[in-house]
Amino acid sequence: MPRPQVLERITSAEEEADEIVALAENDRDERIAEARERAEEIRTEAEQEAQDLKERRLEEARAEIDAECERVLEEGEQEREALAERAQDRVDEVTDHVVSLFQEDVHAQT
Repeated sequence: MPRPQVLERITSAEEEADEIVALAENDRDERIAEARERAEEIRTEAEQEAQDLKERRLEEARAEIDAECERVLEEGEQEREALAERAQDRVDEVTDHVVSLFQEDVHAQT
């Protein structure tokens, strides 16, 4: 094969190789860009899921606190009612005792 043809084939092969390299570089750049986009989407989704989970846990905690508050208030109300009832029962007892003391004083004076 004459030298000009060999030189032409070498040049042609180099041009093909350059095209293949350029295509590969473009493909690489596109894949990197797609991977970055996907990574950003995943990060955004993860942040949203974390925010949703945080809000759900806060709601659950608030509900538990509200339930505990209701329980404590109810328990306090029951204790207050029991104390008021015992106090009322003692009013009658104390009144009877005071009347007895008064009667004893009256009898002691006569």
